[in-house]
Amino acid sequence: MGAVTPARRTETAREVAERLGISPRTVRNIMAEPRAEFEARAAERRRRVLELRAEGLKLREIANEVGMTVGGVGTILHRAYNAEAARPAT
Repeated sequence: MGAVTPARRTETAREVAERLGISPRTVRNIMAEPRAEFEARAAERRRRVLELRAEGLKLREIANEVGMTVGGVGTILHRAYNAEAARPAT
């Protein structure tokens, strides 16, 4: 199910749960994006970050392009470089 364009929520799960008389865990389960959709979206974002870096863009430029923080872009690149370094040479 999940939102096509996720937006920041104005209430926490606890506030919604108290208002509706249900548990916060139930609220989180209902509001959560399906795992497969999240993983597909995250994989596409990682692919796009690596593609833009290969084109020579700076971290800030990449962050603006994909709608992330500079730190998030740096984390994706760091993990990608570490994964590449850990791969056995052929």
